[in-house]
Amino acid sequence: MNYENISADEFDRSLSGFGINILVKDVCRTMYFLKRVFALKCHQISNDFAIVSHENHVLQLHADHTYHSHPMIDLIPENPPRGLGIEIRLYDCDPDAAVKNIETCEYHVIEPALTKPHGLREAFIQCNDGYVWCPSKKS
Repeated sequence: MNYENISADEFDRSLSGFGINILVKDVCRTMYFLKRVFALKCHQISNDFAIVSHENHVLQLHADHTYHSHPMIDLIPENPPRGLGIEIRLYDCDPDAAVKNIETCEYHVIEPALTKPHGLREAFIQCNDGYVWCPSKKS
């Protein structure tokens, strides 16, 4: 699918299964984090919205102000962390490379890349909005 040129209506109609919309204070800042740290692809980037793809999966970034009339906006904390208790997992994403990519950045490594007993090598990284991202791959 060509995420660069797809219309909003066509994109919405193409979605199925399971979806994730992430509310962020600054779409461009979060997009930069996702591209720099995890090498994710970002499409149709604006101050309001971006489509993010990894392998055959997509998620959406929405700026807080786009939810101005949505009842959920009043539940979002003014300051991070947001989404406590949720790990956003990126399977087939190199955790060692992700940790190395943030050595000179302002992101917080909660746990460096480790091989776990369940067979995955994974790291836990917190972005500016407070979401915890877990790049992982089979060890």
